[in-house]
Amino acid sequence: MKPRRSRGVRLAAALFTATAGVLPMLATPAQAQFGGIVFDPTNYAQNVLTAARALQQINNQITSLQNEATMLINQARNLASLPYSSLQQLQQSVQRTQQLLQQAQGIAYNVQNIDQAFRTNYGAGSASMSASDQQLVAQARDRWNNTVNGLQDAMRVQAGVVGNIDTNRTQMSALVGQSQGATGALQATQAGNQLLALQAQQLADLTAVVSANGRAQALAGAERAAAVEQGREQRRRFLTPGSGYQPGNARMFQNGN
Repeated sequence: MKPRRSRGVRLAAALFTATAGVLPMLATPAQAQFGGIVFDPTNYAQNVLTAARALQQINNQITSLQNEATMLINQARNLASLPYSSLQQLQQSVQRTQQLLQQAQGIAYNVQNIDQAFRTNYGAGSASMSASDQQLVAQARDRWNNTVNGLQDAMRVQAGVVGNIDTNRTQMSALVGQSQGATGALQATQAGNQLLALQAQQLADLTAVVSANGRAQALAGAERAAAVEQGREQRRRFLTPGSGYQPGNARMFQNGN
């Protein structure tokens, strides 16, 4: 009887021990033991979610930095200066035309010079009654020379402006190419400004041609007007009655026979 009772006691003790070991696991179903390490699925899920959110924030920050870098690059492009300038060529074209105007012969492009010339050779006093025939002829020759010089100056200015056309064509092609290949707003604006400067230079050439042609036409018209006045004076002198023929003694032979 004692051995059976002892085995029953030992069996009951084993069952009690096993039940005591299972009870903690039933009390905390979210936890498990693996070799002494406690695993919590809920905590693990929260940690994974937190890590995902942190990774998303990092990605957002990287994207923001990339956008800022792109914006800075675009700003740098917009502020980049145009590496081409046509100012020197345009200034040289203007100087060539200006030199041709300054080389005007006879009556220059000067108000005081023009007034002086018209007082002496073109005004009403140029064919005065007190002027001699030699003076009238000299004044007429001066007026003719001024007209011829004015026509020559006009043609020289026209030739200079025509010579600038090829330079203007080259500059226009270069500036249009720079404008189309501009990397930013500043370069495009600068190319546009230089194109406007080219147009201003062309307008200056056109003004020079118009001025030279107008000067030549004005000199020709002034010469015609002065010639009409001089013609009146010469006709008056021709028609004015003189002393006429006065009879007198004439000696035909030196010896008096």
